[in-house]
Amino acid sequence: MSILRKISGQGIAAMKKTDLLLRARNCSNISKELNFETLSVKETRPFVFHVELNRPEKLNAMNRAMWCDIGKCFTALGDNPDCRVIVLSGAGKIFTAGLDFSDSSSLTSAFEEHADVARRCNALRKTIKLYQDSITSLEVCPKPVISAIHSACVGGGVDLVVAADIRLCSSDAWFQVKEVDIGMAADVGTLQRLPRVVGSDSLARELCYTARKMLAPEAKECGFVSRVCDSRESVVNAAITMATEIASKSPVAVQLTKRSIVYSRDHSVQEGLDHILDWNMTMLQSEDFMKAMMAQATKSPPPAFSKL
Repeated sequence: MSILRKISGQGIAAMKKTDLLLRARNCSNISKELNFETLSVKETRPFVFHVELNRPEKLNAMNRAMWCDIGKCFTALGDNPDCRVIVLSGAGKIFTAGLDFSDSSSLTSAFEEHADVARRCNALRKTIKLYQDSITSLEVCPKPVISAIHSACVGGGVDLVVAADIRLCSSDAWFQVKEVDIGMAADVGTLQRLPRVVGSDSLARELCYTARKMLAPEAKECGFVSRVCDSRESVVNAAITMATEIASKSPVAVQLTKRSIVYSRDHSVQEGLDHILDWNMTMLQSEDFMKAMMAQATKSPPPAFSKL
């Protein structure tokens, strides 16, 4: 029996070693694939990816390249079985200054290339739709997205974080829906998502009509963020710690939970119940459910779950 145990132990050790080697190789491949001009992407913990807005010299202002990178990045991570949770933060002094006005080529080109108003509108529509889809990529990504915000989060930055699942911020953070100050209405998600996030139509309208700054204490009080930390470093660490805990759970359970929450937000209670009913009649047959139930019943440590 002892020989069998020894052989079994050697087999398990070999499997673990092989798994580690494969994981290291996969992580290397992933880092190569997720190479973006305006974002820094790295796996900070097993199954936890950290995405940083990475134009610190430009205060992370959102140029066309960044809008495109965001959409591609969250779509890729959504399809990546090695990713279960995403932390989003900004490099440098602030989270983001919002739209990069020095990169106006995508807007002005419509006027330069077309004399006809219909054709200019068609070109602008394509650009706006590109930016909308970029922001929506966080919401439709099946993996939870935790935003860790420090200092200024302006204009397009608010669009970005309201599409995330969870928002944490530093004590020096402030938020500003800036668009009315530049003669336009926010058009890539804030007007649609902010009232639902704060749960107050009145407050959302006030912020959007006045373009005033909302500081961290008010953001916490109204539920815009769920936690305020001391500094940029502490808020990023808190987000990674939270992401690590979520990543230890069943990816089947977590991803279906996100899918159901997003669906139910835009549908009636009964439609939401029908939606989860149709999904769970399949998901309750998953090995994740069996493993978790057995661990609970036997008071065993939480199980390790396979990639999804």
